[in-house]
Amino acid sequence: MRKLRTVLLSTFAISALLVGCSDSKESSSEKSDSVTMKLAHTGSESHQYQIGAKEFADLVEEKSGGEIKIDIHGNSTLGDESEAIEQVMDGSIDMAVVSADSSLANTVPEMNVFGIPYLFEDREHVYSELDGETGDKLLGLIDEKGMKGLGFWEIGFRHLTNNDKEIKIPADLKGMKIRVQPAVVWETHMKALGASATPVSFTELYSALDQGLVDGQENPLSSIYSMRFYEVQKYISLTSHTYSPAVVVMSNRAWDKLSDEQKGWIEEAEAEAATYQRDYLTEKDEEIISELKGEGVTFTEPDRDAFKEATKEVKNSLKNQVPADLIEEIQAK
Repeated sequence: MRKLRTVLLSTFAISALLVGCSDSKESSSEKSDSVTMKLAHTGSESHQYQIGAKEFADLVEEKSGGEIKIDIHGNSTLGDESEAIEQVMDGSIDMAVVSADSSLANTVPEMNVFGIPYLFEDREHVYSELDGETGDKLLGLIDEKGMKGLGFWEIGFRHLTNNDKEIKIPADLKGMKIRVQPAVVWETHMKALGASATPVSFTELYSALDQGLVDGQENPLSSIYSMRFYEVQKYISLTSHTYSPAVVVMSNRAWDKLSDEQKGWIEEAEAEAATYQRDYLTEKDEEIISELKGEGVTFTEPDRDAFKEATKEVKNSLKNQVPADLIEEIQAK
């Protein structure tokens, strides 16, 4: 009887050990199938990029049941936007969120279309284009450059700031050094307004403004707020001169490793994050204006017709980069 009990206990122990090993192997197998992707951007913790990226990461993890995780690297920790694009193209990082009409336009020239002044009437006009055939065409051009264009998020309508005076008409900008993105269209834009275009890295812009290396800059309200430019720029002119979308790009190497189901989760999460981020930022603009007025910032409603007239020929600087029919297609809506 004692022998039988000993045999039974030994059998149970071995069974338990085998089950444990089986569970361990299964757990190990599950872990090996999980995917962690690096997503890079240059914004702060409260920047538009981070707002979209955080929602995107949460949605991807939820939809995949934890199978896919997005590891966000903000604040230019993996490089500026041009470096991030290069790393996505060579596959050393998986994803990045970048401005369409800045460094990305050096790789996909057609993205310079977003640098054309007063091309869009309002947000509804913007979204109808980005979420329709025009947006699909532009994302397709990214696909031809060794990257997967997932979709468009919001950076926003851009406004002028400075620390000297109110900007009401183009003549008020004469002789001022305005920081712009490194692109010909921005040089032409500022020249048309009588200002001097001065490219400065986004991550170095606060210091450049603080030290007086440039007199002003132009960015959406959310960028001005999240990067705290208002601390060194006490005048904001609500010119809404261009609209900048962010583009979510992914390396082909990372994309091709995913199953069809995983790709579906990524695409669904990107689209839902875009909607969330746009709604969030639309509501945020009014809060920002109210808060910055309390910080002593002066807001000016400029003569937009005067700015529109002064910059109407800027699009001609893009003849070799942006097809005329693309411009006409957007303006016709």
